[in-house]
Amino acid sequence: VILDVVFNHTAEGDQRGPTFCFKGLANDVYYILDPQTGGYSNYAGTGNTLKANHSVVRRLILDSLRYWVTEMHVDGFRFDLASILSRDEDGKPFPNPPILWDIETDPVLSGSKLIAEAWDAGGLYQVGSFIGDFWKEWNGQFRDDIRSFLRADAGSVAKLPNRLFASPDIFANEGKDPETSVNFVTCHDGFTLHDLVAYNAKHNEANHEHNRDGSDDNYSWNCGVEGPTDDPGIQALRRRQIKNFLTLNMFAAGTPMLTMGDEVCRSQQGNNNAYCQDNELSWFDWSLPQQNADVHRFVKGLIRLRGLLYGRQESPANFNLFFQQLHIEYHGVKLNQPDWGADSHSLAILLANLHEPYLLYFIFNSYWEALEFELPARYKGQALQWLRVIDTALPSPQDCLEVDSAVKVSGLAYRAEGRSITLLLARL
Repeated sequence: VILDVVFNHTAEGDQRGPTFCFKGLANDVYYILDPQTGGYSNYAGTGNTLKANHSVVRRLILDSLRYWVTEMHVDGFRFDLASILSRDEDGKPFPNPPILWDIETDPVLSGSKLIAEAWDAGGLYQVGSFIGDFWKEWNGQFRDDIRSFLRADAGSVAKLPNRLFASPDIFANEGKDPETSVNFVTCHDGFTLHDLVAYNAKHNEANHEHNRDGSDDNYSWNCGVEGPTDDPGIQALRRRQIKNFLTLNMFAAGTPMLTMGDEVCRSQQGNNNAYCQDNELSWFDWSLPQQNADVHRFVKGLIRLRGLLYGRQESPANFNLFFQQLHIEYHGVKLNQPDWGADSHSLAILLANLHEPYLLYFIFNSYWEALEFELPARYKGQALQWLRVIDTALPSPQDCLEVDSAVKVSGLAYRAEGRSITLLLARL
């Protein structure tokens, strides 16, 4: 169990967000105040913000976390807008915030999973520089770049390797573990995965804020029709795109995060800010696992394959060791000729030196037409027989196979359908 935590005082009865009301902190000395106006600073977007590094507030936070661990048996915490915890009593960024070190060195909390959404509503963005040795960080750049690639945006191919290999451009300089990067495509805020491929724009009218709330920058694509459709071609493309997102998320190095409901295509009818909807719009429909059994099966297959091919070893101590252990080759439709141009929409990647004695060959094709990719014939002098385990363009259950039932690829080329992802493997 991971608890999503916001330490932000709100008025009694306030329904604006998942915050905790601490009635005992009534004195303004415990809140960050605007030095010019004297009013409350609002770094959480929901009202006045606690001084997380004030000695009394620090005690409150630590006592609360300890209680949740010892009495409620919570395994870890995801801190919403966690950069607030790094602000000093005047709201300025703190070089070494006491509360963050308190949390990760506390003997009760040190074994907990600590996950930071390393930004806040005041514009402080700390992904890759969040203070602490053991914190994992939500990687918002992963979300945006993966969405951009599968939407076939110009220039998106060049960004793909960094996102697939735990974002060294963001985390490596901090000496971080690759697992620091929490890779996600969707979360509780924003579109569900189903809606990401079904809507070009948010539809938040039900929130009664004239569709002004929620993000307008979603990197979404509706596959040709806005919202529900009976067109079988668009329905199939949307399902393929969902499987593409899931595959990229699950096989990227780092810590994968899936939003509950995405594995069974849960929809919020285009609402990307459903926090205020306590009804069918935001509830989980328990008939969805049966309705979308093919996607549910696909996700379970991805998880098994990741565990087998990437192993469950302890992660490397740092990025340098991580990349020393991996052998990576980049290819295009022709071997050794990756196309990094702005108009490119495809890339092939060979991976070796993984947990199991396999070579992996990923084919990422976000182009709207099929492409034929050359396959390596040999590796270190050994002839290769390629086997197909994933092809998101194929119907279930051929879209994701167990290694023991993988299908042999004839010849040294593979036709990747438009907007598809393929994973081939060869035993060494």
